[in-house]
Amino acid sequence: MRSEWVKFRTVRSTPIGFAVMVLLTIGLGVLITFAIRSHWHTMDPVARFAFDPVSTSLAGTLFAQFAIGVIGILFITSEYASGSIRATLAAIPQRWRVVVAKVLVLGVTTLVVSEVVVLAAFLIGQRIYAGVVPTASLGGPGVARSVILGGAYLALLALFGLGLGLIIRHQSAAISVYTSLLLIVPIIVIFLPSSWQNVVARYEPSALGRAMMSVSPSANMFSAWPATTVLAIYVVVILIVATVLIERRDA
Repeated sequence: MRSEWVKFRTVRSTPIGFAVMVLLTIGLGVLITFAIRSHWHTMDPVARFAFDPVSTSLAGTLFAQFAIGVIGILFITSEYASGSIRATLAAIPQRWRVVVAKVLVLGVTTLVVSEVVVLAAFLIGQRIYAGVVPTASLGGPGVARSVILGGAYLALLALFGLGLGLIIRHQSAAISVYTSLLLIVPIIVIFLPSSWQNVVARYEPSALGRAMMSVSPSANMFSAWPATTVLAIYVVVILIVATVLIERRDA
C-alpha cells in the first residue's frame, strides 16, 4: 500500500485529474446555480414546485464523473504503458494483493477528496440561491445523505475506472469504453421503445448518480440507497473480473 500510494501521488495525471474534477464539480455547479437563480421568476410553476436545490447544486458531479474515472483508469494503465507493472508483479507475486492495495489507495483518496468537493459545491450553491431560490440545509430530510452519496458516487466511479483499466490495460481503449458507458449508452437507450426505456435507463451509471444525489428521486428511478447498492455491485463485479484476469494473464 505504501508503494501504491507513492505511485498514485507522484503520477502527473493524478493532480491534474483532481484539479479538473474540482473545477467541474464546483465551477459548473456555480454556473448552473447562477443560471437557475437568474431565471427563477420566469420558470414554470410546476418546475418551481418540483425544484430540488440539492441535486441542482451538485449537477457538476455529472461532468466530473469523466475526470474521476480517468484518474482510476490511468492509475493502472500508466504502469502497463511504461512496463513498470512487471516490476510490481515480480515484487508481489500474489497479484490479488496488488489489486487490493490499489483499490484501497484509490478508493480512500478519491472518497475523501470527493466528499470535500461535493460539500463545497453544495454550500456554495445554497449561498447563491439564498434570498431568491428555496434553499436546503444539511439538517433537512435527506440532504446530508444526498451530499454524502454524491461524494461516494464519484469514488465508486474511480474504482469502476480502475477495474476497466485492469481488464483492458490500454489507456485510450479503457477511456473510450468508460466514456461510452456513461455518455453513449444513455443516448442509445433513448431510441429504445418507451416501455424499455423506463426499465433500462434506471440502471445507467449516470441515472444511479442522479438518484443518489436527489432528495426525492423521480418515480422511474431507484431511491438513493438502492441506487448506491446497484452501482456498488457494478464496481464489485468489474473488480472481481479484473482480479481473475490479472491472475491468469501475463504482465
